[in-house]
Amino acid sequence: MSSILKKLKHSDLCGRGGACFPTALKWEMVKKAPGKVKYVVCNASEGEPGVQKDKYILENYADQVIEGMKIAIKFLDAKEGFIYLNPGYYQCLHSHLEDIIADLPIKVIAKAEEAGYIGGEETAVLNALEKRRIEPRLKPPFPTTNGLWGAPTLINNVETFYDIALIESGEYKEERFYTISGDCLWDGVYRLPESYTIRRILEETDNYPDFLFCVQVGGAASGEMLNISQLNQEVAGSGAIVIYSLKRHHPIGLMRRWVDFFVRESCGQCTPCREGIFRLYQILYSQEVDWVTMALILENLAQASFCGLGCGAAVPFSSLIYNILPFSPEWQKKIGLDNFKKICQSFKI
Repeated sequence: MSSILKKLKHSDLCGRGGACFPTALKWEMVKKAPGKVKYVVCNASEGEPGVQKDKYILENYADQVIEGMKIAIKFLDAKEGFIYLNPGYYQCLHSHLEDIIADLPIKVIAKAEEAGYIGGEETAVLNALEKRRIEPRLKPPFPTTNGLWGAPTLINNVETFYDIALIESGEYKEERFYTISGDCLWDGVYRLPESYTIRRILEETDNYPDFLFCVQVGGAASGEMLNISQLNQEVAGSGAIVIYSLKRHHPIGLMRRWVDFFVRESCGQCTPCREGIFRLYQILYSQEVDWVTMALILENLAQASFCGLGCGAAVPFSSLIYNILPFSPEWQKKIGLDNFKKICQSFKI
């Protein structure tokens, strides 16, 4: 076993892009996959609202990210590496990155403007690099065996490659980057121990509110909504925390904001997501919300969507209904007692 693989296994590092897949296992799978040609891809798409850590890392620690990619290329004896940036990041970062990767087998690629949110899904990234229609691929086969141009491909997030460089140099301290936004005093990106709970992160950054609030963890689109009794857990996924004042926000308004985003960003490939999101839009903008139908749509969306992003689209709606509404008299008043009773019946709360 190689030195870096031993270090990755010992670190228990999991991917920082949201899926939390064990990094050592992914590297080992690509290494063992048959094929003379292999590729390495750094996914810097970062299309989830409320997540800014990858941009922050590339602005401040690009050398370490590139070093992590170099380690991966050497370990896999890969032909080439690619840094896949969203259009906004490409405009402000590509010159700096090009200077660092000079004389290296690494290319900086801009995500197409029309790629949108779905363009960050790992197999959609592969399609984009191959200049094909930007939509998720059927899995299996997985990119570890059939990735870029059919070759085994390692796809890791920006922060993952950053951590890999620290692991190799012995500087890794089991810390990670968190993006804090919303109704807070000090929004921004923070680097803190990954063992910290949501509550402690907010306290350490002086962002714990003195008003009634809830949080959305994982991003402002697909993240899970949590009430204040659920803050004693670690932050999974992309490390984002969005704070919402219960007084300032209306639950229907939040759900409309989410459905607006997903209507705009759905790739339209699968029926559960395409039609389900559209029906949610119609329901939430109708004069009277059909909670029974909404419950059925969310269940179907979560269980039958083609990709993880489609399945994840149900998370904010369902978690708001199950985790926040039953424990928030403030929001129960805003939607009305009759509506709240209908929600409880429809969602079996």
